[in-house]
Amino acid sequence: MTQSLEVVSLEPTPDQWRWSFGGGEPLLTVAPGTVVELTTEDCYAGKVRGVDDLPSVVCQFPYLNPVSGPIAVEGAEPGDTLAVHLVDIAPARDWAVSSTFPHFGALTTTHSTAMLHEPLEELVWLYEIDRERGTCLFRPRRGGPEVELPLDPMHGTIGVAPASGEVFASITPGAHGGNMDTPEMRAGTTAYFGVNVPGGQLSIGDGHCRQGEGEVCGTAVESAMRTVVVVDLVKGGGPAWPRLETDEFLMSTGSVRPLEDAYRVSQHDLVTWAAELTGWDRLDALQLISQAGLAPAGNVVDTNYTMVAKLAKRYLPGATAADGVHERLRATAAAYLAQR
Repeated sequence: MTQSLEVVSLEPTPDQWRWSFGGGEPLLTVAPGTVVELTTEDCYAGKVRGVDDLPSVVCQFPYLNPVSGPIAVEGAEPGDTLAVHLVDIAPARDWAVSSTFPHFGALTTTHSTAMLHEPLEELVWLYEIDRERGTCLFRPRRGGPEVELPLDPMHGTIGVAPASGEVFASITPGAHGGNMDTPEMRAGTTAYFGVNVPGGQLSIGDGHCRQGEGEVCGTAVESAMRTVVVVDLVKGGGPAWPRLETDEFLMSTGSVRPLEDAYRVSQHDLVTWAAELTGWDRLDALQLISQAGLAPAGNVVDTNYTMVAKLAKRYLPGATAADGVHERLRATAAAYLAQR
């Protein structure tokens, strides 16, 4: 690596895993612009390794969905923007798992959606991961054709410490980020989080080899990951809700219940953001997004639901988000990958 490229590693041991956002001391402190190579365990804490390992038997609530971190960023103060660019996300094993839970998911009775019918049966699916070919193999449990799916690695859980000293379980998404479960959180994406506490306190986990929008059964193709991020700081301008930027899109998130309010939060933030970036009146921004916006679901299964509002940057003439940090971090990522 060149001297100007600071690279550090974080490989937490099981006793260092965190199960919440907020309230913990950082495992690592880095300067803005640092590349962090880190490992994450899957949402089952590595305990589901085959189709006979039922999560209700081998896992212990609330010790689900471990995250790696927190990572403190020097100089980050409340009101600032923490920028996290996802450089690379790679499965750490040649297998991954998914499951149905009896009381978890969008199509079953849950503690908050009370039904008289029996909950879904608990089943585990084991996926074969071919990292060279970039595929994961779906094998039905009860007959029928196998299906080879392309890998599309992403992190379901990423965020910072919440405001006001609050502590949220790692399975809960909110204004701090957390378990948003949006497939948009893949390599090449820059995520923006409003800093709530000194250092920001970034944590990452819940790696998915791929996931459909909404995560309808409650789990994705869950995998331990080897992940590389670049962490940077923009003074001021902290967004109220996590925002995302790729080469082609700007995105806003909303994570609340009910689902329509998650939709409203994400759309409101994107309308406001577009108006700020272009100088449009807010109703003009609303009109444009009404005709050109997209609304992919993050999750419809967690303690809060997540919706994403998405607009192509080509519809925002002359707009530059977050002082152009996405482009700078893309350059840092390219330099890292070229020298790795």
